[in-house]
Amino acid sequence: MFKKVSKNLTRQKRHFRVRSKVSGTAERPRLNVYRSLTNMYAQIINDENGQTIAAASTLDKEIKGEGQATGNKDAAKLVGELVAKRALEKGIKSVTFDRGGYIYHGRVKALAEGAREAGLDF
Repeated sequence: MFKKVSKNLTRQKRHFRVRSKVSGTAERPRLNVYRSLTNMYAQIINDENGQTIAAASTLDKEIKGEGQATGNKDAAKLVGELVAKRALEKGIKSVTFDRGGYIYHGRVKALAEGAREAGLDF
């Protein structure tokens, strides 16, 4: 019979394939996105020394404290703006976007647009 393949397994394969080519440096770190059913997470990572420079998620007080839903496009845009603000405070203006194997649509796209509007270049 046919073997059932989960969407998350194919996403992980796609992510590992992309990660073999995409890497963050000190000059241009990687903006990583993780999307769960209820939350969005974003990290800016320097892969040369394995250090997370800035991070934001819908679990942060700035976003969760507003009392709105955390699993929609509006919340994802706020996460993008927040991670960009934190990166700009650390002196990072340019990043490489790593969408984590997700399709560039919906919440992932909203996060990217929020980060761009806040001043990140990618």
